[in-house]
Amino acid sequence: LAVTLACRSLFQLFYSFFKSLVGKDVVVELKNDLSICGTLHSVDQYLNIKLTDISVTDPEKYPHMLSVKNCFIRGSVVRYVQLPADEVDTQLLQDAARKEAMQQKQ
Repeated sequence: LAVTLACRSLFQLFYSFFKSLVGKDVVVELKNDLSICGTLHSVDQYLNIKLTDISVTDPEKYPHMLSVKNCFIRGSVVRYVQLPADEVDTQLLQDAARKEAMQQKQ
């Protein structure tokens, strides 16, 4: 039960963080090696992502994606999300991670 609560809390942390990036440009790398650049439109509690104004980083490999302008990405297929460095408050993330670690020890 404690592990389940810790995982749920960690997902809440990521969910809250991604919600603060709505409207920012991100790159989402999928587990099938497709990388999609776009503007973060929304994210839900399952870390599903909606992007607008998308483009792929390798259009020669994925020509069928050239006509796609918006997409929905299931959270379970995401490998990485690259964020704009100037939008990340590293101090806030470190403080939240420390707080989470302290709560898990108790």
